[in-house]
This record gives sequence, structure tokens and C-alpha cells, in this order.
Amino acid sequence: MPETLTFAALKKKQRSIRTGFPENMGLRVHRAISWIGRAEACEGDHDARFIFLWIAFNAAYADEREFQSMPQGERAAFLDYFGRLTALDAERRIYRAIWQRFSGPVRLLLENRYVFNPFWQHHNGIVGFEDWEDRFKASARAFANAFQTGDSARVLSFVFDRLYVLRNQLVHGGATWNSSINRAQVRDGAAILGFLLPIFVDIMMDNPTADWGRPFYPVVR
Repeated sequence: MPETLTFAALKKKQRSIRTGFPENMGLRVHRAISWIGRAEACEGDHDARFIFLWIAFNAAYADEREFQSMPQGERAAFLDYFGRLTALDAERRIYRAIWQRFSGPVRLLLENRYVFNPFWQHHNGIVGFEDWEDRFKASARAFANAFQTGDSARVLSFVFDRLYVLRNQLVHGGATWNSSINRAQVRDGAAILGFLLPIFVDIMMDNPTADWGRPFYPVVR
């Protein structure tokens, strides 16, 4: 397995086996790969790269339940998706990818308070988050335990909790494009999505008949 799967490698594989894909799964993979390709073109623009990769993530995991009147919530949807991915990841590709990058963007992101939601809750004066530093340390210990025990789904949940805060900052206008402030988390977040998303999509292509859910926005002509 190459260190990072490229758009070209994913597209070549998809074209060679897509005739056997169920319609819904095939649409997910097609859309996700297209946004991975767009993200690759964002050389030097970490903000854009992160956003395009997040769109690829949405294409891969989001299903109709999120758009119903009583959605289960994005975090629960993440956990469900991660559970399915890791159950099918017999070669532990996800865990090995995180291990290879742990000393770099993964560790740096998890040590960054600016992508820890309780920090912002406290900073904005919300009662009950005065202990955000204790929570931050507890989160680090819990992540280390999940990592040491090889619980890939739980490891992903910790990483994507941080990435989701970063996603909110960018998508909801809580950051300035190409700002000199807080560049580290955008760079590290884009790097993490950049090596994880292609693996997610590749595992999906290796398991096309698994239940990946139904996209709410199918192709309608």
C-alpha cells in the first residue's frame, strides 16, 4: 500500500471494478473520489484542501437519516461509519496509517487546544466548562488508551472530534482564509484527511456490498 493513495490510483481502481458496484455505493465512491481529486489541486492552500476533503468525507458517509426531521446527529453518524469501516479493515490499514503519522499531524492536532470544543465553550462563557483543561488532559489519556489497545474506531472518533471543530471554524466563517493565525491546525487537519480519506474510499471499493447507506441526494434526471 502506498503511503498515500492518490486520486489517479483511486480513479483507476474505480473504473476497473465499478460495474460490480451497487448504485448507491457507486455514487458515493464516484463523488468522494472527485473531491479528493479537487483537493489534490490545492497545493499550498490548506484551507481549501481541508474543505474539499471534508466534502469527500461527507460524500462517503452521510446518508438519508441525517436529513430527516429527527436526525441522529453527525457525531453518531461518524461513529457508525467508522465502525463499519474498521470492521472491514482486515489489514488494519487505518490503524497503520495513523501510527505512521502519529508523531506528526495526528499528535500535533490532538495537542492543539484550538480544536478542542470545551476550550471554546469556556472561552465563550458557557457555564460548566471551567474544567476544560482537565477534560483536555482526560481526552489525551483516553486517546492514548484507545491507540494502545488498537481500537481503530475509537481512535478515529477522537481525531474526528477535533477535525469537526476545525470544520466548523472554517465552514461557519470562524476563520480568515490563509490567516497567519492558527495555521497549524488547518495544515495538520488537511494532512490527516489527506491520508485517511483515500483509505476509507479504498476500503469501501473493496467491500461494495456492505451497507454504506443511501445518499439523500441521488442523481435525478
